[in-house]
Amino acid sequence: MSGQVPRHGHSQPHRTPSSCPVCDRQLEVTRLGCSGCGTELAGLFEQCRFCRLDSEDLETLMVFLASRGNLREVERHLGVSYPTARQRFGELLERLGLGEPAGRRPVDRDQVLADVASGRITPEEAQRLLA
Repeated sequence: MSGQVPRHGHSQPHRTPSSCPVCDRQLEVTRLGCSGCGTELAGLFEQCRFCRLDSEDLETLMVFLASRGNLREVERHLGVSYPTARQRFGELLERLGLGEPAGRRPVDRDQVLADVASGRITPEEAQRLLA
């Protein structure tokens, strides 16, 4: 039998919170427990980097993976222009620790201008992308 067994009367397990509800700092995993035998482990455990993503980021990542890396599919799924989809995916990679900081990523100026000319993005969006 695969999947998680509901505990304490809950029908679905809760997503692990990633930030403190009091000070908003990143939470650390310090305790693990076995629901079968009651064994508990205490210490400082590394948290899964994918577990820190919000549901929107996870959905974007799933679309990207399901489309075998096709950013045009991500573009259609998000309902945004290709440069915006690329920027959002770059930001997702950055949150995962896999991308360059936002200020260092090159933007294809010609593609952005072509998207403005075709009406795919607004001049304001182009200005933000090129800033």
